[in-house]
Amino acid sequence: MTSIPLVARAGQFVGRTSVLAEEGQFTYQQLLDTSAEVAARLLDGKHDLGGARVAFLTPPSMTYVAVQWGIWRAGGVAVPLCVQHPEPELAYVLDDAVADIVVAHPDFADRLQSLASGRGLRFGLTSKLVNLRADPLAVELPKIDSTRDAMLVYTSGTTSRPKGAVTTHDNIAAQVTALIEAWGWSADDHILEVLPLHHVHGIVNVVACALWAGATCEILPKFDCDRVWDRIIAGDGLTLFMAVPTVYARLIKAWDAVTESRRQAMTDGCRKLRLMVSGSAALPVPMLEKWRQVSGHTLLERYGMTEIGMALSNPLEGERRPGYVGRPLPRVELQLVDEHGQQVAGGQPGQIQVKGPAVFSRYWHKPEATAAAFTSDGWFKTGDVAVLEDNVYRILGRESVDIIKTGGYKVSALEIEDLLQTHEAVAECAVVGVADEEWGQRVAAAVVCKPGHVLDIDGLRNWGKDQLAPYKLPTLLRLMDALPRNPLGKVTKPVLVRQFETSVHQSPST
Repeated sequence: MTSIPLVARAGQFVGRTSVLAEEGQFTYQQLLDTSAEVAARLLDGKHDLGGARVAFLTPPSMTYVAVQWGIWRAGGVAVPLCVQHPEPELAYVLDDAVADIVVAHPDFADRLQSLASGRGLRFGLTSKLVNLRADPLAVELPKIDSTRDAMLVYTSGTTSRPKGAVTTHDNIAAQVTALIEAWGWSADDHILEVLPLHHVHGIVNVVACALWAGATCEILPKFDCDRVWDRIIAGDGLTLFMAVPTVYARLIKAWDAVTESRRQAMTDGCRKLRLMVSGSAALPVPMLEKWRQVSGHTLLERYGMTEIGMALSNPLEGERRPGYVGRPLPRVELQLVDEHGQQVAGGQPGQIQVKGPAVFSRYWHKPEATAAAFTSDGWFKTGDVAVLEDNVYRILGRESVDIIKTGGYKVSALEIEDLLQTHEAVAECAVVGVADEEWGQRVAAAVVCKPGHVLDIDGLRNWGKDQLAPYKLPTLLRLMDALPRNPLGKVTKPVLVRQFETSVHQSPST
């Protein structure tokens, strides 16, 4: 009998549909059987993986869920990889996580097999791991204590490279149950999943919440605007939709471009859903108002991050104030403090600090970073600034200008700067986020070229595409004679942001 809370609950819903995906429709019993077989094959005769890190790369699918659960049931730590990442970024995660096993969907075998073999890591294809046969593989799986490490998810911090945030099974259970309670999840829910599954938004808020509730999680292999609208129009029991502002911007553009009869069908489809949620980046108020016109829904905004899950949410019932992210979720303690660590008065901005059972365990192999992230009395320092107005929180932004939120992704400017500095034409560079209604922020690069060299945005993006994920590549470029600096020689990034707002070269591909 497993002590993994999420897996244990599946036994209550064995005959219900757990996952709808490209591979077909699967009950909770099939998910249990398939993940048990994955676990058995990962164990390969061992009793327990004992916290081994298993990095896996699959498209969003039933296979993804079965592999994730199989890793957990074998006693491993799941390390989800991003399908958009080029080899250098995949290699970084494998090395930093000190991965023991690498699992890949056949579509991604070429990208991972050489990385695994070059590091002497055990490698497996999901076609050999996931076998949906009638007779499940009989094997005794280890009993996994809920306090054990469950997942290692990489998130950009204020350093130049991403950090791995470790969550336990208990942390995940706390993150999920807070949302189940706050958003009224039940076994009758049916959610459409279109988000990347290497981030907490898709992993926890969508997939884990649905499966905890005994609901149906319908997974698309990637976001496709027309396909999402067709699905919403069809209905077929769909009750929930969650996305980032960039997705809503694209859905709005599609709504604007079609005939009146098609628009009405889109609107009618949305009205059948009970809840639509936006997060991972700030939602511009004009977009919220436009979506209300399109769908009849006032999007529920919430606030969270990889290290803490969700912390704040607008209410399921009651007023959702545009531009605000609500109040603390169940079992979440939250305070706003000044630069001296003292709580600020209402109406005054302060850094968000969080406590509670949902807060992550630690940064992987980074004890100094972990210590720096917490106060002496256990509050996690988010690095985000908010203000409490009329008992509701409003996010003001990051304390660090080196974190850019673009299309729901959190990107380190320093990581991008490190790469740009290796370009033969670049003498100096600085990367900032520039406000954008569709993307939240766009990645913008200010570059001083070496004598005799020139650079354009398309050439820069083409050069970097094999080394950075597409969403990390600059979409704005400004060539400069010198970067603005303060008397101490530090680049004054707020000045750069203002300059970008008045003069940019934009990539036509974006």
